[in-house]
Amino acid sequence: MPGLNEHISHINTKLQQLLRQYELLQNENIKQKQTIEVLQKQHHEFKNSLSDLQQQNLILKVSAAPLNEADKKELEQKINGYIRSIDKCISSLAQ
Repeated sequence: MPGLNEHISHINTKLQQLLRQYELLQNENIKQKQTIEVLQKQHHEFKNSLSDLQQQNLILKVSAAPLNEADKKELEQKINGYIRSIDKCISSLAQ
């Protein structure tokens, strides 16, 4: 019987170690999820900032120099896209 008690004690010790490791991994997982959430928010903010800067760049191009045909078409496409977005908003508000 002494061998059985030692075996049970050894299993109990291993189980306690595994439970501690599990708790540590759970805490680390929570921290990683929080980090991911922060990074996703930063990514979204950077993406919005990039979009704003691209629009400002286009405005500066338009105001600074005469437009060539490619720039005119690009500007026209942007304006048409904005107009379509505004029209969609207006139609959804009208419903």
